[in-house]
Amino acid sequence: MKMNLLRKSIVLTALLLSMHSTGMALAAEKVTVLLDWFVNPDHAPLFVALEKGYFAERGLDVELIAPSNPNDPPKLVAAGKADIAVSYQHQHQMQVEQGLPLVRIATLVATPLNSLVVLEDGPIKSIGDLKGKTIGYSVGGFETALLKVMLAKEGIALSDVKLVNVNFSLSPSLFTGQVDGVIGAFRNFELNQMAIEKRPGHAFFVEEYGIPAYDELILVADRASLGDAKLRRFVDAVEAGVQYLVNHPDESWELFIKGDRKSLDDELNRRAWRDTLPRFALRPGALDRQRYVRFARFLQEQDIVKNVAPLDEWAQELP
Repeated sequence: MKMNLLRKSIVLTALLLSMHSTGMALAAEKVTVLLDWFVNPDHAPLFVALEKGYFAERGLDVELIAPSNPNDPPKLVAAGKADIAVSYQHQHQMQVEQGLPLVRIATLVATPLNSLVVLEDGPIKSIGDLKGKTIGYSVGGFETALLKVMLAKEGIALSDVKLVNVNFSLSPSLFTGQVDGVIGAFRNFELNQMAIEKRPGHAFFVEEYGIPAYDELILVADRASLGDAKLRRFVDAVEAGVQYLVNHPDESWELFIKGDRKSLDDELNRRAWRDTLPRFALRPGALDRQRYVRFARFLQEQDIVKNVAPLDEWAQELP
């Protein structure tokens, strides 16, 4: 009798292990992820992981949601309305200082995308040429701080230029001559948009003009949820998605535009896909502690934040 019970126990254990290894978990754990904006190639690792079944293999039922208001996702995670949000490193630093209990758990885009852009065939050939000119921006604070540092490298003060809020109409404001340059242009989108319009742009990259390197897009979770093992499984699935993406970019593109995302199959997104590919974090969960502290100190020096808490309070590498 005992031998029969032992055999049944072994068979049942083997069956459960088999079900888990093939993704046939008893009940997949729900994970809600709020994107930072409408779906675009910056989110490619998430959608590749979803379509390849890497989340499901790890017992996760992941839902990716584009927000109605791009400012809301981190706040909703902090309020317990979602599990993970796509955010920006500088935005995360500001929100942590404001008291949101959020922690960076992974990186999507591991380099800056922000840039200062002018018309390629225009009179601005160097940042020094912008003295006395008009510069457009979308979001004050961080963008104007970047501009201030970049101008200073050429001996120009922020007061030496005229700033105009063009909202998100960056390229059009250049085309119409409303401004001579724009700060906040994403090099993988605005530059391609300008090229498609036959009005190519020239970008001055922020990290080449005194700005410490930083992660453009990150994943944040509520600090209280860090002990939940599903977060580590989620990050591992994203890494699998990135690995497939860099190994099979064409196949990954087809996965990205699958189903109701077919409308994304246009020239701008194809070009953005190509330019974003080398910028994805190959080890999303890895944390460069010195790099994060250095950028946090930069934000403090520029009065974007007043204080910088100990790193483990706002950025971690999950166990």
